[in-house]
Amino acid sequence: MDRKTVERWLSAGRVPHQRHRLAVARLLGEDDLFLWPETATSQRAESASQAEFVALYPNRGSVSIDTWASLIDNATEAIDVLAFAGSFLHDAIPEFDERITSAARRGAQVRLLFGDPEGDAVERRGAEERIGDLLSARCRLTWNYLQSVLGTPGLSARQHNTTLYASIFRFDETLLANPHTYGAAASQSPVLHLRRLPGGRLFTTYMKSFDRAWEQATGVTAD
Repeated sequence: MDRKTVERWLSAGRVPHQRHRLAVARLLGEDDLFLWPETATSQRAESASQAEFVALYPNRGSVSIDTWASLIDNATEAIDVLAFAGSFLHDAIPEFDERITSAARRGAQVRLLFGDPEGDAVERRGAEERIGDLLSARCRLTWNYLQSVLGTPGLSARQHNTTLYASIFRFDETLLANPHTYGAAASQSPVLHLRRLPGGRLFTTYMKSFDRAWEQATGVTAD
């Protein structure tokens, strides 16, 4: 292929012809639908998306601590966390900071995205949950806890001022999405357990949301 044609696939969102898609997929050892999910038929995409769905938990507490710990400890490529405070990570998961720094040191890209304690989004969410400044205080506590890991190679952290419709916890090809319910704490809302599959759209939809929040957030470094 002409180099400029390939560059347009990457930078301009151009979709190659099928024979070229299949050739690239063979070279990269991936399914062509994983590389170009927009080429899936609606029926195939619906079927793949349903297959991505692993389990539904009625609330966040229903996800066992062993599950959280195992997902962190087994991640080798990426850990992405998007929440306001995510206090349970430090409160409930033993040695959370040590686990995520270990993941970063073994090559996983770790991105931590927590709320700006002074931001409008945190203030609004605190009011909706009727806990006032408590959510802001929790965000400050989370950032205080994270001081010891900021600066770890492979680990990045940012503060967001985003209206969250779901907290997102991604570990390689597994994603736990915790949709927010108006007026209720995230811990009281259900959790969707997803596993990325070629052609599926659920995992990709949530990760696009994460990436948009990440792009708008502000980098944080150790004091």
